[in-house]
Formats: sequence, structure tokens, C-alpha cells
Amino acid sequence: MPDTPPRSSPAATGWLDWLLGPEGHGRGAVKLTLLALAVYGLFAVNVAVQVRLGLMDASPGAWVSGISLAGIAAFYLLLRSGLSRHLASDPTLTLPQSVFGVLITAWGYAIDPPLRGAIIAIMLLNLVWGMFVLTQRQAFGLYLFGLFALGGAMAFGATTDPVRFPPAVEALHFSFAAILMTAVSVLSVNMARLRAKLGRRTAELHAALERIQYLAHHDELTSISNRRHLSERLAAEQLNQRHSGQTMSLVLIDIDHFKLVNDRHGHAAGDAVLRHFAATLQATLRSTDFAGRWGGEEFLVVTPQASADTAAALVERLREALAATSFDTAVPGLRITFSAGVAECAPGEDLHLAIDRADRALYQAKQTGRDRTVSEFAPL
Repeated sequence: MPDTPPRSSPAATGWLDWLLGPEGHGRGAVKLTLLALAVYGLFAVNVAVQVRLGLMDASPGAWVSGISLAGIAAFYLLLRSGLSRHLASDPTLTLPQSVFGVLITAWGYAIDPPLRGAIIAIMLLNLVWGMFVLTQRQAFGLYLFGLFALGGAMAFGATTDPVRFPPAVEALHFSFAAILMTAVSVLSVNMARLRAKLGRRTAELHAALERIQYLAHHDELTSISNRRHLSERLAAEQLNQRHSGQTMSLVLIDIDHFKLVNDRHGHAAGDAVLRHFAATLQATLRSTDFAGRWGGEEFLVVTPQASADTAAALVERLREALAATSFDTAVPGLRITFSAGVAECAPGEDLHLAIDRADRALYQAKQTGRDRTVSEFAPL
């Protein structure tokens, strides 16, 4: 049998949930903050060793260790409790944590001459920390802040304690730190630029996908259901009809003399008429009805649990609503009428046959003068 990965015990899972919070986007930030807490814990251990060896005064070491641990612990509590989502636009608090790290590092440099080189490396870590989160402006601002903070600590030490902080050595340290920090900053800014570009591409792809999904179900011109989606909904409604045993009705609608609108006034006017007609149709439907563009200037309306008479009454409401609307924005003085064919569809009847009967009724309405409705009842 193939090896299967070990499963975490419920106790271990519960402990992780307590420490890191529920699964989700916020867990990553909590993990990074705990990692920072571990780093500062090791830093505090290192400071204690230096104090014991007489390399550092006890009081400054205790202060920097205590404040660094308390600060990171506070960030952890804000993230773990979820309060960070209400306090800042960035719920991960990456920039505030990085700024805090820069201040602690600069303070550590000022009180820990033996480990100045190592502390410069920690300053670089503060810049790298936000590489995958900060914007270009934030990354560059953090770099400048870190450079000035570290430079200020060096200048303070060289001015107040030139024996332990020789000015010439501090100048070399600063130049070395500036080179490394500038290189890391360039990487951070470029990373932020790439992330922003990727974010834009992702948003564009998401918008394109939403557009494709929309067009898969909607007619692009009129924004109502297209024939494919209408057929899917019609098949689903027929299943419901078989369970309920009630009749539904189909209505095929054709705009009268639509070709003349295109020929005389142009396709832009024809498109405006189709959009206006579809919007009026949608506003007339009951909550249980649905409609879509069947093709060209034809529309299909499905009226569940409705007889041909009920569907014909709906058509007349549409006719009245259409007569009360104006097409002056498309063509001044234009009047639009339509012909309709209604067919009852009995439970279990073939949908194609029902649509054919509605089509025959529509043809009869057009042949007998247009601007009228012809109904066909369910076959016995």
C-alpha cells in the first residue's frame, strides 16, 4: 500500500488553532510575527550573555530586550485577536512592524558595540521583511528611515563615546551599511513593482473571466438571457413541471417590421430598439417568469405554472407598457409593435414541439395583421 501522509492529531490541531488562529489569510501574518518574536527572543538571550560577560551594561540591555519583546508580543496579539483588521488598512501591520524593528535595531547598535556588524545584518532583515507586502513608496520610505536611523545611531555613538565608536570606523560602517541597504532596497522596490504589475494583470484576468461568464449566459446587446442559457433554464423548469404536474406556457415574440427600422434608420437605432424592448419586457415579467433573446428580433418568454390565458394577459401588459414608452432617443416619433404566439406546454410534452406550436401561433399572428397575440392550448 502507498504511504499516506501522517494526520495531525486533534490535540495538535487545536493547539495550532489557539496559537495561530483559524485558517485563512491572517494566519501567514501571525506566523511571521511569531518568527519575529523568536528572533527577538534569541536577541534577548544574546544580550543577556553579553551582560554576563561584561560586554554590555545590564540596564540598557534589559530595556532594549524588554521593549523589543513587548512590542512584538503586542503586534502578535493585535493580529491574533483580529483587531489589526480594524486599526489599519494593512491588516498584517507589516509597515508598523518593520518601522518598530528599525528603531529597535538602531537602538541596539547604539548600546552594543561588540556586535555592530551583526546588527547591521539585522537592519537588512527589517528591509527584507516587507519585501513581499510593501508598496514601492513604502519600501523606499522604509529604506530611507532605516538608513537615517542607523546613521543617527552611528553619529550619536561617535559623538558621545568616540572610544567605543571611533568616528572613522563608524564612517566605514555607515558606507558599508548604505551599500547593502541600497541594494536590498532596490530589490524591494522592484519586487513591489512586479507585485503591482501582477496585481493589475490578475485584476484584468478576473474581469475578463467575469465577462466571459456573463456572456455565456447573457445576450451582449440586450443584457438578458441568451438562447443557450434560456434553453438550460427551460429544461430545468420542465423538470419542475413534471414534479408539480402543472401546465406552463411559452411565448414567442417578434418585433413587427424590425428590418425596416434597420434599413431606414440604421443598425444603431435598431440596437437601441432591441435594448429598450428587452428592458420593458423584463420589467413586465412576474417574479417566476423568465425571458431571453431567442434570435434576431425574437424573444422567448417562459411562464411557469401558467395557462395560455395567463401568459396572453402578460403579453397584453407588455403591449400596453410598450405603447406608453417613447423611442424618441432612437428615432423621433418611432412606434414599435410586436406579434406574439402563446403555446401551453403540458407536463411531459416535448419542449421542441411546444416551441414549434408557439412559433406557428406567432406566424399566424403575423399573417393576420401583426400587433396581436395568438394562443395555442395544450394538446389533449
